[in-house]
Amino acid sequence: MFCGVATNAIAADQVVPDKLLDQIRSWTASPVVLLSLEASNKRHDGLTEENILTLDKQWRAERKIDDQPLITAVLASPLSSYLTAIQAASLGLYTEIFVMDNKGLNAGQSAITSDYWQGDEAKFQKTFPMGPTAVFIDKPEIGDATGTENVQVNMSITNGVEAVGTVTVEVNLTELRRRQTAGKI
Repeated sequence: MFCGVATNAIAADQVVPDKLLDQIRSWTASPVVLLSLEASNKRHDGLTEENILTLDKQWRAERKIDDQPLITAVLASPLSSYLTAIQAASLGLYTEIFVMDNKGLNAGQSAITSDYWQGDEAKFQKTFPMGPTAVFIDKPEIGDATGTENVQVNMSITNGVEAVGTVTVEVNLTELRRRQTAGKI
């Protein structure tokens, strides 16, 4: 989905202003996020790696067919509705949002992701295991379909004591720069 070309020499962690990170922290502290993560963490507590890989395989298969019980269950959740509303209210600043539980499984999302398990990816590995204040901002990339520059902001979600999950927010850097130039961020 991305051609993987960074067009900006600025370090990835300097691309997104602290104000935007604070906004993300604010809405991830919402009760719907924390309660959804608590429920997902309990539901997935006993899963083995084999169970997780089976669920991930099911998700990938469901993306290709009409019968999508696992995908539908996640997309129909209150958390997914909340994330969809956050994305819509951003007016193009956020192009994708998804929240993962403590296993790296999707607990909620604004759109269907390519896979269900993010636990084997940097977005999870560089946040959740690093603790409640971890932030990992990936390298900016150009979206093949849109031609806009985007970056994934990944951070741990905390209950005030410990990390209980993570969030990935894909930020449209083209729109972010436009707003910064206009003095709106």
